[in-house]
This record gives sequence, structure tokens and C-alpha cells, in this order.
Amino acid sequence: MSVPTPHFLLFSEAFTRPAPACPAPAQSEAAARAGRWRFVLQHADGQACLEAADEEPETSTERLELLAIVRGLEAIDEPSQVTLVAGSRSIGRGIRYGLAQWRENDWHWERYGKLTPVKNGDLWQRIDRAMAIHSVKCREPAAEASDDLAEPPVVRREIAGRRLRIDPGPRSSLPQRSPRQARPDRVAKRGWFARLGRALAQALRPRLTDH
Repeated sequence: MSVPTPHFLLFSEAFTRPAPACPAPAQSEAAARAGRWRFVLQHADGQACLEAADEEPETSTERLELLAIVRGLEAIDEPSQVTLVAGSRSIGRGIRYGLAQWRENDWHWERYGKLTPVKNGDLWQRIDRAMAIHSVKCREPAAEASDDLAEPPVVRREIAGRRLRIDPGPRSSLPQRSPRQARPDRVAKRGWFARLGRALAQALRPRLTDH
């Protein structure tokens, strides 16, 4: 009888704070630039089972997030299916397309015609070893409001019992004209057509009366 493989959701996040202009006397410069990583492990049903967080001095946001993923994968004590939800799309691209090539090139990649060590290669190697044990799939992070791929908000209004859908479009940068000043050319054309119609009616009236 086969035992089903456990399935976990792994959420990772990281952030760094800029160094203050005037750090406190008791606070070192490295501590002032410390970043923070955090991961949350959940069962497939959404129940949280493990959460951890810590700070690292003088490091980048990318390395912090990789560290959160490494700690999360290494915290799972049996082969499992893991759905990774990372805050950075570059992490998912590295797992999908980069690991196999970096491993083949002894953790180097070609840059400007020469092989260069992979950035944060020590953490990528730990992720690679963990993926030899677990089946890891990446899920793209949700699009943010500032993302160009994010769907624009939809405004719904009801007028006289009818429901209207209004999709906001691009706004023109031209100044808006008042209704009285709008389309003066159309107003002039309407007056010209009216005068032409009256002239034709007067010209045709004698012919109609003769018949």
C-alpha cells in the first residue's frame, strides 16, 4: 500500500531597510543595515505548521529570500511535494531554468563572453540539493496594483434599474472644454445647413404650387 506524499505550501519573503542617516550610538552600522527573512510552511488545506524569521546584517533582498527558501525546504523532514510562493519572479525563473545549466557549468554562467560565478551560488546549491529530495513547483506571486499586467479595476453602477460596467481607460492630458465651447465647428455647420435648407425650400415652393 503506497503512502501519499505530503504536500506543503512554502511562502517566503524578505526585505532590507536602508541605513539611517544618524544611527543610534549603541547600534553598529552593520546592524543598522540588517535585513529580515521569513518563511511560512502550510499544509495543503491551509493550516500553518511552521514559521520562522531572522535578521542578517549587510545583505541583499535576493539573498535574504533565497535564505528563507533554503530554511523552509530544509525544515521538511521527509520527501514531499512543495508549492513555493516567492515574492520575486526571478527566484521562480532561476528554479525553473537556471539550476540545471548552473549545475552543468559547475555553478558558473556566461556573462559578456566569459564564465562568472553564480551570484549567491552557495544558497542555490542548497536549494538544488533540497530539490533532489522534494518535488518543488513555483507559483507566481500575485500581481500588484503597480504591475502593468494587473487587471484594471472595474466600476459597476446601476442607472434606472440597468447595471452598467465601466472600464477605466487612459485619460487625456488635454484641458477639458466647457459644454458651451465644445465643438464650435459643429455648431457652425448646423447653422449653415439650416440656412441652405431654407433657401432650397423657397426656391422649390413656386414649382410645387404650379403643379
